[in-house]
Amino acid sequence: MIWNGVRADILGVLVSPINMKDASDSVESWIAERSSHYVCVTGAHGVIESQTNEKLRDIHNRAGLVVPDGMPLVWFCRAVGFKRTTRVYGPDLMRHLTAISAERGYRQFYYGGNDDVAEMLAEKLQQEHPGLQVAGTHTPPFRSLTPEEDDAIVEKINSLQPDILWVGLSTPKQEYWAAAHADRLNVPVIIGVGAAFDFLAGLKIQAPAWMQRFGLEWLFRLVTEPRRLWRRYLSIVPRFIFLANQQLVRTKIYGAANR
Repeated sequence: MIWNGVRADILGVLVSPINMKDASDSVESWIAERSSHYVCVTGAHGVIESQTNEKLRDIHNRAGLVVPDGMPLVWFCRAVGFKRTTRVYGPDLMRHLTAISAERGYRQFYYGGNDDVAEMLAEKLQQEHPGLQVAGTHTPPFRSLTPEEDDAIVEKINSLQPDILWVGLSTPKQEYWAAAHADRLNVPVIIGVGAAFDFLAGLKIQAPAWMQRFGLEWLFRLVTEPRRLWRRYLSIVPRFIFLANQQLVRTKIYGAANR
Protein backbone atom coordinates (compact mmCIF):
# COMPACT_ATOMS: atom_id res chain seq x y z
CA MET A 1 0.00 0.00 0.00
CA ILE A 2 1.27 3.50 -0.88
CA TRP A 3 0.54 6.52 1.29
CA ASN A 4 -2.19 8.58 -0.41
CA GLY A 5 -1.26 11.94 1.09
CA VAL A 6 -4.12 12.06 3.61
CA ARG A 7 -3.05 13.42 7.00
CA ALA A 8 -4.17 12.85 10.57
CA ASP A 9 -5.37 15.92 12.47
CA ILE A 10 -3.73 15.77 15.89
CA LEU A 11 -4.87 18.79 17.91
CA GLY A 12 -4.84 20.92 14.76
CA VAL A 13 -1.45 19.69 13.50
CA LEU A 14 -1.74 17.71 10.26
CA VAL A 15 0.59 14.75 10.74
CA SER A 16 1.61 12.43 7.90
CA PRO A 17 0.53 8.91 9.03
CA ILE A 18 3.40 7.17 7.28
CA ASN A 19 6.30 4.77 7.72
CA MET A 20 9.99 5.08 6.94
CA LYS A 21 9.63 3.87 3.34
CA ASP A 22 6.88 6.42 2.65
CA ALA A 23 9.13 9.17 4.00
CA SER A 24 12.17 8.15 1.96
CA ASP A 25 10.09 7.65 -1.19
CA SER A 26 8.72 11.20 -0.82
CA VAL A 27 12.20 12.65 -0.32
CA GLU A 28 13.59 10.83 -3.34
CA SER A 29 10.69 11.98 -5.52
CA TRP A 30 11.39 15.62 -4.55
CA ILE A 31 15.06 15.19 -5.37
CA ALA A 32 14.17 13.75 -8.78
CA GLU A 33 11.74 16.61 -9.45
CA ARG A 34 14.13 19.26 -8.04
CA SER A 35 11.11 20.72 -6.23
CA SER A 36 11.53 22.43 -2.86
CA HIS A 37 9.98 21.05 0.35
CA TYR A 38 10.68 21.05 4.06
CA VAL A 39 10.01 18.24 6.52
CA CYS A 40 8.95 18.67 10.15
CA VAL A 41 10.08 15.80 12.38
CA THR A 42 7.48 16.18 15.09
CA GLY A 43 6.57 14.59 18.38
CA ALA A 44 4.33 15.62 21.26
CA HIS A 45 6.57 18.66 21.89
CA GLY A 46 5.85 20.18 18.47
CA VAL A 47 2.12 19.45 18.71
CA ILE A 48 1.81 21.06 22.15
CA GLU A 49 3.91 24.08 21.14
CA SER A 50 1.51 24.52 18.22
CA GLN A 51 -1.48 24.85 20.55
CA THR A 52 -0.45 28.35 21.57
CA ASN A 53 1.72 29.22 18.58
CA GLU A 54 -0.39 29.73 15.45
CA LYS A 55 2.68 30.49 13.34
CA LEU A 56 4.28 27.17 14.26
CA ARG A 57 1.04 25.29 13.60
CA ASP A 58 0.81 26.91 10.16
CA ILE A 59 4.43 25.98 9.41
CA HIS A 60 3.65 22.35 10.23
CA ASN A 61 0.53 22.35 8.11
CA ARG A 62 2.38 23.76 5.08
CA ALA A 63 5.24 21.25 5.32
CA GLY A 64 5.81 18.64 2.64
CA LEU A 65 5.78 16.04 5.42
CA VAL A 66 5.13 16.09 9.16
CA VAL A 67 6.58 12.76 10.22
CA PRO A 68 5.56 11.08 13.52
CA ASP A 69 8.78 11.31 15.50
CA GLY A 70 7.27 10.00 18.75
CA MET A 71 5.23 6.93 19.65
CA PRO A 72 2.31 8.99 21.07
CA LEU A 73 1.71 10.38 17.57
CA VAL A 74 1.96 6.88 16.08
CA TRP A 75 -0.58 5.52 18.59
CA PHE A 76 -2.94 8.40 17.87
CA CYS A 77 -2.72 7.88 14.10
CA ARG A 78 -3.45 4.17 14.51
CA ALA A 79 -6.36 4.92 16.86
CA VAL A 80 -8.08 7.06 14.21
CA GLY A 81 -7.66 4.48 11.46
CA PHE A 82 -4.16 4.88 10.01
CA LYS A 83 -3.05 1.39 10.99
CA ARG A 84 0.14 1.25 8.92
CA THR A 85 1.72 4.24 10.68
CA THR A 86 5.11 3.58 12.25
CA ARG A 87 7.55 5.85 13.98
CA VAL A 88 9.75 7.95 11.70
CA TYR A 89 12.31 8.90 14.32
CA GLY A 90 14.58 11.80 13.33
CA PRO A 91 17.93 10.04 13.91
CA ASP A 92 16.68 6.89 12.16
CA LEU A 93 15.39 8.94 9.22
CA MET A 94 18.80 10.56 8.98
CA ARG A 95 20.57 7.17 9.07
CA HIS A 96 18.19 5.74 6.46
CA LEU A 97 18.52 8.63 4.02
CA THR A 98 22.28 8.82 4.58
CA ALA A 99 22.65 5.19 3.50
CA ILE A 100 20.49 5.81 0.42
CA SER A 101 22.42 9.00 -0.36
CA ALA A 102 25.76 7.18 -0.27
CA GLU A 103 24.43 4.68 -2.82
CA ARG A 104 22.77 7.20 -5.13
CA GLY A 105 25.06 10.21 -4.87
CA TYR A 106 22.72 12.65 -3.10
CA ARG A 107 24.69 15.57 -1.71
CA GLN A 108 24.27 16.55 1.97
CA PHE A 109 24.59 19.85 3.80
CA TYR A 110 24.55 20.08 7.61
CA TYR A 111 23.34 23.33 9.20
CA GLY A 112 23.29 23.73 12.98
CA GLY A 113 24.64 22.08 16.09
CA ASN A 114 27.12 23.44 18.60
CA ASP A 115 30.68 24.36 17.71
CA ASP A 116 32.28 21.78 15.39
CA VAL A 117 29.36 19.32 15.72
CA ALA A 118 28.30 19.61 12.06
CA GLU A 119 31.87 18.90 10.96
CA MET A 120 32.16 15.95 13.36
CA LEU A 121 28.84 14.61 12.11
CA ALA A 122 29.90 14.86 8.47
CA GLU A 123 33.20 13.12 9.16
CA LYS A 124 31.57 10.29 11.12
CA LEU A 125 28.86 9.67 8.54
CA GLN A 126 31.40 9.63 5.72
CA GLN A 127 33.43 7.04 7.65
CA GLU A 128 30.32 4.91 8.15
CA HIS A 129 29.09 5.39 4.57
CA PRO A 130 32.00 5.52 2.12
CA GLY A 131 31.08 7.54 -0.92
CA LEU A 132 28.71 9.87 0.95
CA GLN A 133 28.96 13.28 -0.67
CA VAL A 134 28.97 16.19 1.78
CA ALA A 135 28.47 19.52 0.04
CA GLY A 136 29.21 21.54 3.18
CA THR A 137 28.50 22.40 6.80
CA HIS A 138 27.69 25.55 8.74
CA THR A 139 27.29 26.25 12.45
CA PRO A 140 25.34 29.49 12.99
CA PRO A 141 25.81 31.63 16.11
CA PHE A 142 23.21 31.38 18.89
CA ARG A 143 22.16 34.98 18.27
CA SER A 144 19.92 36.04 15.41
CA LEU A 145 21.71 36.49 12.09
CA THR A 146 21.93 39.89 10.48
CA PRO A 147 20.26 40.14 7.04
CA GLU A 148 23.72 40.24 5.47
CA GLU A 149 24.81 37.09 7.30
CA ASP A 150 21.61 35.32 6.35
CA ASP A 151 22.01 36.27 2.69
CA ALA A 152 25.58 34.96 2.80
CA ILE A 153 24.58 31.54 4.10
CA VAL A 154 21.78 31.27 1.54
CA GLU A 155 24.27 32.11 -1.21
CA LYS A 156 26.76 29.58 0.18
CA ILE A 157 24.22 26.75 0.32
CA ASN A 158 22.86 27.50 -3.16
CA SER A 159 26.35 27.59 -4.63
CA LEU A 160 27.10 24.12 -3.19
CA GLN A 161 23.88 22.58 -4.58
CA PRO A 162 23.02 19.99 -1.93
CA ASP A 163 20.12 17.59 -2.42
CA ILE A 164 19.28 17.29 1.28
CA LEU A 165 19.80 20.06 3.82
CA TRP A 166 19.79 18.78 7.40
CA VAL A 167 18.97 21.35 10.10
CA GLY A 168 20.12 20.57 13.63
CA LEU A 169 18.46 23.27 15.72
CA SER A 170 15.88 22.96 18.49
CA THR A 171 12.10 23.07 18.10
CA PRO A 172 10.62 25.49 17.11
CA LYS A 173 13.76 27.28 15.89
CA GLN A 174 14.50 24.74 13.16
CA GLU A 175 10.91 24.81 11.89
CA TYR A 176 10.99 28.62 11.67
CA TRP A 177 14.30 28.48 9.81
CA ALA A 178 13.20 25.83 7.32
CA ALA A 179 9.92 27.56 6.49
CA ALA A 180 11.60 30.97 6.15
CA HIS A 181 14.30 29.67 3.80
CA ALA A 182 12.51 27.04 1.71
CA ASP A 183 11.68 29.50 -1.05
CA ARG A 184 15.15 31.05 -1.04
CA LEU A 185 17.17 27.87 -1.21
CA ASN A 186 17.57 25.80 -4.36
CA VAL A 187 17.45 22.62 -2.29
CA PRO A 188 14.87 19.87 -2.88
CA VAL A 189 14.60 18.80 0.75
CA ILE A 190 15.14 20.58 4.09
CA ILE A 191 14.76 18.32 7.15
CA GLY A 192 14.89 19.56 10.75
CA VAL A 193 16.22 16.78 12.98
CA GLY A 194 17.20 18.57 16.20
CA ALA A 195 19.30 16.41 18.52
CA ALA A 196 20.04 13.89 15.75
CA PHE A 197 23.25 15.82 15.06
CA ASP A 198 24.51 15.01 18.57
CA PHE A 199 23.26 11.41 18.49
CA LEU A 200 24.78 10.51 15.14
CA ALA A 201 28.01 12.35 15.90
CA GLY A 202 28.33 10.16 19.01
CA LEU A 203 28.07 13.04 21.48
CA LYS A 204 24.84 11.93 23.17
CA ILE A 205 23.47 8.51 24.07
CA GLN A 206 20.13 7.43 22.65
CA ALA A 207 17.48 5.66 24.69
CA PRO A 208 17.50 1.84 24.56
CA ALA A 209 15.34 0.37 21.82
CA TRP A 210 12.80 -1.02 24.30
CA MET A 211 12.23 2.44 25.80
CA GLN A 212 11.77 3.91 22.32
CA ARG A 213 9.31 1.15 21.43
CA PHE A 214 7.14 1.85 24.49
CA GLY A 215 7.21 5.63 24.07
CA LEU A 216 9.53 6.23 27.02
CA GLU A 217 12.37 8.02 25.28
CA TRP A 218 11.23 11.27 26.91
CA LEU A 219 11.90 9.69 30.31
CA PHE A 220 15.40 8.59 29.29
CA ARG A 221 16.23 12.08 28.00
CA LEU A 222 14.77 13.66 31.13
CA VAL A 223 17.01 11.50 33.33
CA THR A 224 20.12 12.19 31.23
CA GLU A 225 19.49 15.93 30.77
CA PRO A 226 17.30 16.96 33.74
CA ARG A 227 18.31 20.62 33.98
CA ARG A 228 17.59 21.33 30.33
CA LEU A 229 14.50 19.19 29.82
CA TRP A 230 12.54 18.87 33.07
CA ARG A 231 10.24 21.83 32.40
CA ARG A 232 9.56 20.65 28.85
CA TYR A 233 8.67 17.06 29.60
CA LEU A 234 6.85 17.48 32.91
CA SER A 235 4.46 19.90 31.23
CA ILE A 236 4.28 18.55 27.68
CA VAL A 237 3.73 14.84 28.24
CA PRO A 238 0.74 15.09 30.62
CA ARG A 239 -0.82 17.86 28.56
CA PHE A 240 -0.51 15.93 25.31
CA ILE A 241 -2.03 12.80 26.85
CA PHE A 242 -4.96 14.79 28.28
CA LEU A 243 -5.73 16.78 25.11
CA ALA A 244 -5.19 13.88 22.70
CA ASN A 245 -7.51 11.63 24.73
CA GLN A 246 -10.13 14.37 24.73
CA GLN A 247 -9.92 14.54 20.92
CA LEU A 248 -10.18 10.75 20.61
CA VAL A 249 -13.28 10.69 22.82
CA ARG A 250 -14.91 13.46 20.77
CA THR A 251 -14.04 11.62 17.55
CA LYS A 252 -15.61 8.38 18.77
CA ILE A 253 -18.74 10.15 20.04
CA TYR A 254 -19.13 12.05 16.76
CA GLY A 255 -18.55 8.91 14.73
CA ALA A 256 -21.08 6.95 16.73
CA ALA A 257 -23.69 9.70 16.40
CA ASN A 258 -23.31 9.74 12.60
CA ARG A 259 -23.44 6.01 11.98
